[in-house]
Amino acid sequence: MMAGTGTLHLRESDQVLSVEELVVEFPAKGGGTVHAVSGISFDVVDGETLGILGESGCGKSSAGRALMQLPPPTAGSVRLQGAELTGTSRRELRGRRAGMQMIFQDPVSSLNPRRRVKDLVAEGPRTRGEKVDEARIREVLTAVGLDPDVVWDRRPHELSGGQCQRVCIARALMLDPELLICDEPVSSLDVSVQAQILNLLEETKRRYRLSMVFIAHDLAVVKNISDRIMVMYLGKVCEIVPSGALKESARHPYTRLLLESVPEAHLPGARDETSISATSAELPSPLDPPSGCRFRTRCPLATDVCASEEPRLRPAGEGHYVACHHADL
Repeated sequence: MMAGTGTLHLRESDQVLSVEELVVEFPAKGGGTVHAVSGISFDVVDGETLGILGESGCGKSSAGRALMQLPPPTAGSVRLQGAELTGTSRRELRGRRAGMQMIFQDPVSSLNPRRRVKDLVAEGPRTRGEKVDEARIREVLTAVGLDPDVVWDRRPHELSGGQCQRVCIARALMLDPELLICDEPVSSLDVSVQAQILNLLEETKRRYRLSMVFIAHDLAVVKNISDRIMVMYLGKVCEIVPSGALKESARHPYTRLLLESVPEAHLPGARDETSISATSAELPSPLDPPSGCRFRTRCPLATDVCASEEPRLRPAGEGHYVACHHADL
């Protein structure tokens, strides 16, 4: 994986996705620039799920869309299986991007309400000028837990939210992708349906030998489905840590704050002198992010160096990286 400057790379043969110094900025209403993502770097390796965790406004969804070039990032490099996506022509991008498919937050609005399920699932290959075998459509519908004979001629408004999300997953699978990007794929669904979709994603990943980027604000969901977790705050990466070591090894104050906000987290030393509590400072705006460490205005450990110098991701253990001047505290 990558860790800012002085980057550590895994073998290129292991990398499905490689992202370097990704920047996403866009103009704000009334003037100014929104700094949604500010120079983040990471890799996704073959067969893994990388979870991207953070509160609303941290830039995780902007990063996910930038991977798909929706729209293209302001700066940086995105490579899928070694092929550069950023800055390529529309024709080249159409060919290369087929290997990376996105599952959106709201499954109903991401489906054309006028089309039937059979046409929605076949949409990707047909857009590329390919003939679609009906047997293939039935195969992927069955794989995502839908009965083709029941849903074949139905439109999105005739399906439940969970069924619509299954259709979205089937549509993505039709292009035989190497990577799925899941942007809050269960947040709009009933709690009873969320577990079903999460189990389906894991089963789909195994069956089709996929890698996955899973974006969410729910720590429990991200922890359960991910191999590694990348924590973001205000457009920056705070920490990257193996999922199984999250509770015991989290060292960034923001990551520990997220953990301690979950009652059942039971952090070692939780609520004693090592416990982290955010200051009462107002959440900064991405229009004018703080200098140095972006979390410093809410961090109880902040010192002068946090304002003057931006912390870089540095090794903190096996597969563990943290961007904090005071991580050892």
